[in-house]
Amino acid sequence: MAATMVLLPGEEIPTDLLPKSKKGTLTLGPGLHHTPPSTISATTAGTLQVDHRKAALWLEHAGGRYQPSVGDLVIAQIHHSSVETYSCTLTPHTSFALLGQLAFEGVSKKTRPQLKAGDVVYARVSKTSKWEDVEIECFNSATGKAEGMGPLKGGMLFDVRPAFARRLMMGTDKEGTSKGSVVVLEEVGEKVKFEVAVGRNGRVWVDSGSVRETVLIGQLLRMADEEGWGVEAQRKAVKKALRDV
Repeated sequence: MAATMVLLPGEEIPTDLLPKSKKGTLTLGPGLHHTPPSTISATTAGTLQVDHRKAALWLEHAGGRYQPSVGDLVIAQIHHSSVETYSCTLTPHTSFALLGQLAFEGVSKKTRPQLKAGDVVYARVSKTSKWEDVEIECFNSATGKAEGMGPLKGGMLFDVRPAFARRLMMGTDKEGTSKGSVVVLEEVGEKVKFEVAVGRNGRVWVDSGSVRETVLIGQLLRMADEEGWGVEAQRKAVKKALRDV
């Protein structure tokens, strides 16, 4: 996977840059639009990213701002509520996202979570539109299961760039190598137990049970993002930081 070209709104992607799919289908991420039968164009300015293994492509936005896309896992913070919905912030630069008060696994009006301003939830984007509010949910509406989503209690939030968050969310390959070349969490996990949730909107929630360790993990992630550390630099930084833990 590599950046291949910078696109402006309305520009079409050359067919020779599209990944090959055994099933004949492509997965389009943020910043791209499909016009039948086969035209794919940019809806915003950004750098084209292609994952040939998953036959997926998307734009990393040049401005670094997060733009919601259906299916994105995000960390949202409750701002205020109404009878039926919570209004949540995804980033300081986007309008409120709406979270239904019943958009959780197996809840009813009597058993729904009682969330207040400042509370944090792990959710997925379920609807986006140019003319309507973004909608999010804390369960998979197709299966009815939470699948790891829901309120995040305790811990601390840290901000990183959306592009770095995407790298964190790529996971590892069959050999256990980080696909996004971010090994901070794996290295810390060798010595410290913690929970983590990563949002595509550039937010990372960490809870190790210790304020000191939680802050340390968050600082390592932010520095890896801001300083552009390579894999070896990340390992050295983690080893040094955990020396006295």
